[in-house]
Amino acid sequence: MVSVSPSLADALAAGPVVLDGGLSNQLESAGHDLSDTLWSARLLAEDPEAVVQAHLAYYEAGAQVAITASYQATFEGFARRGIGAGDAAVLLGRSVELAREAARRARAGGVAAPLYVAASAGPYGAMLADGSEYRGRYGLSVAELERFHRPRLAVLAAARPDVLALETVPDTDEAHALLRAVRGLEVPAYLSYSIAGDRTRAGQPLTEAFALAAEAAEVIAVGVNCCTPRDADRAVPLAARITGKPVVVYPNSGESWDAEARAWCGSPEFSADRVAAWAAAGARLIGGCCRVGPAAIAGLAAGLER
Repeated sequence: MVSVSPSLADALAAGPVVLDGGLSNQLESAGHDLSDTLWSARLLAEDPEAVVQAHLAYYEAGAQVAITASYQATFEGFARRGIGAGDAAVLLGRSVELAREAARRARAGGVAAPLYVAASAGPYGAMLADGSEYRGRYGLSVAELERFHRPRLAVLAAARPDVLALETVPDTDEAHALLRAVRGLEVPAYLSYSIAGDRTRAGQPLTEAFALAAEAAEVIAVGVNCCTPRDADRAVPLAARITGKPVVVYPNSGESWDAEARAWCGSPEFSADRVAAWAAAGARLIGGCCRVGPAAIAGLAAGLER
């Protein structure tokens, strides 16, 4: 008899599920240059096997959810590279297929836990590749942002991931747009803000930001990513209280990104010791973002098992 894994929503209801870590740092550690404006999305066309290997490293480290290499993959971004809409749609769908292939290899290698794929949809600013994803406030209306996001979300949903990762969202206008854009796609989503302190990157209170998703039926988890671990400490219980939903949390290492220098600075603060506190406060989808690699995810997974 073939066993059927529970849905991700059911898995979250049963207890914490381990997310992966930073895809870009794993690819860079393997020797890939990601200085291109397409970032890791460039490898969807040029070296798909590299993407599979990066996902596989996280599955083997104990991650149960792989976030696809589509964060910076947009029709507009691909068009600037001379890639037409049809080929761009193929590449977006491929991002899900590559994560599925990594899961198949992980299972063949002996990984027994249920494995899932989260199709990444980064913010509008990620397409601009100028650091504005950490500021928000692009000068676009909610309707304009919805028109930007809906086509690629539809393509990603058609590839049948387990969840759409609406991640690194810097402000509530974009959150409004994304929540409207996922309606009717028949794939659940999680909404994750990029924050500074108790506010979104654009300066709105997190109480207001989290409340937007409280009644959204499509959203199975709400939380934060691409922030400091200390900011995550404060945000997790707030998201749980405001929304009543499972919380997603995957902070950076604690280092900060200098958009002008295109380099990381500061010292890492990410530690598996924080995991128990996040889980106790309502976190159910837990991993790492930028500069958090397989070794840290392995420690996180081990901490959740204790």
